[in-house]
Amino acid sequence: MATQRVPPDVFRFAVGAQAESYSAILRAFADAAQWWEGSLGIDDVRDRVRASGWLDALGDGDLAERLKKLAEWGLLDVVQHHAEDYRTAAEYERRNLHYALTKAGAAAWSGLRHAMASFDETGALQTAVLDAIADRLAEIAALLAEPGSADRRLCAAVHELEGHLESLRTGTAHFHAELRRLQRSDDPGEFDEVKAATVAHLQEFTTDLDQRRPVISAALAEVEAHGVADLHRRALRGADLPPTADERDWLERRAASWGTLRDWFRPADGSPPRAELLRAAARGIVGELLRELERITEARSGSSSAAADFRELARWFTTADRDEDLHRLWSAAFGLGPARHAHLAHEDPELVAPATPWVRAPRVRVSALLRSGGRVEKFGSTGKVRDVAQLAALRAARARRERAELDAAWQRLVTGGEVRLSSFTGLEPGVLDRLLDLLGRALASRADDAGVRRARTGDGRVEIELSDPADGRTAELRTERGTLRGPDFAVHVRLVADGAVEAGG
Repeated sequence: MATQRVPPDVFRFAVGAQAESYSAILRAFADAAQWWEGSLGIDDVRDRVRASGWLDALGDGDLAERLKKLAEWGLLDVVQHHAEDYRTAAEYERRNLHYALTKAGAAAWSGLRHAMASFDETGALQTAVLDAIADRLAEIAALLAEPGSADRRLCAAVHELEGHLESLRTGTAHFHAELRRLQRSDDPGEFDEVKAATVAHLQEFTTDLDQRRPVISAALAEVEAHGVADLHRRALRGADLPPTADERDWLERRAASWGTLRDWFRPADGSPPRAELLRAAARGIVGELLRELERITEARSGSSSAAADFRELARWFTTADRDEDLHRLWSAAFGLGPARHAHLAHEDPELVAPATPWVRAPRVRVSALLRSGGRVEKFGSTGKVRDVAQLAALRAARARRERAELDAAWQRLVTGGEVRLSSFTGLEPGVLDRLLDLLGRALASRADDAGVRRARTGDGRVEIELSDPADGRTAELRTERGTLRGPDFAVHVRLVADGAVEAGG
């Protein structure tokens, strides 16, 4: 779809000294158009402008001049209402001239509102938008399998999908701009306050993006298997466009939006998806934020690292005037550590007087451990080896007991066929926990074409099949912990052995 040029006068009302009055007038016409009011006179415009909250004084002459300007810019149409009984030119304009909002005027007001909302909007990387895109794609794939009666629902799903995609794009752009503003901020306190939450937000989003991108890509492939052209043709039938609408332009916009969606998650040319590029950029920004935090922390605490200490020491060496000062500085900086063997005594201390200089004193044997590791050798008794046989026996017995309880619970839950959830009565707490775990796994899986949900336990020993109740009945299980209420699902629980399913009794 070719890029359209914006007419030069469309947004002239939004700049200059009189921008507020022009915007208030255009808002009055936009509000009137929502109620299908065909045109407004000067008196009507003044009443609506005041009702909107703009209370600056505006005489008839000034208001008429602004209406004429908006008409010159193509934002208003002049409508002649013939009135015979007028005495002055001002009265003629007030009673004979009416104005109506044009298509360009409606677009200009809508663009201004969108721009102002964008200024106030806080960008975010929302996992919910990714989930919404996946859900709409799954819905579209299901509707494509239905006959033409679902065309209107298909059109609504396409528009919702495009809205979620636009929300992802604008939210990403705003969030990136906010991050750059934060990095350029001269206030370290502002950065320090939001850095932890921002880094956590980015790390969580990249993790969620990694998990959801394959799901969205698979849903895209499923829709394209039905045919994107057929999808847009059916959506066009469901749109119920007026006779004056350009159907070709409508289809081109849908195709362009679908191409953008593919670029984000499943490019046709094999290039990296934008979602992958976004993930890589987000991880890069996390590194930048952490490095900026380290710089701020170092500046705030002075010399907080060995590198900063050595740089400062180097400056002291360069400013020393005499060699004696250099030697004293060297001794102060690097001569602080005592000799590790200075505390060692001679094998016969009585042979060496305490006042003997170390140059004249006999040598002392230094152990290899003290020379290499700085520790003195100490010899002591060997600790007792703990007898763990009894502990191992207790743990083995507990494992066997838990295994037996688990096997008993599975045998208790095996149905031998399809039963209703309401038939599971009188279950012990442990068995009920196993049942709830199976139900949760089944409900988390996607239903097949027959509406059946399947899931297995983590060890693959037990399989459950779950179907929604066709009669809409509800189940109520009373237990010691409370009452469980929900749909009376059709449940089939069976054991699995060596990859084959066993129907237990």
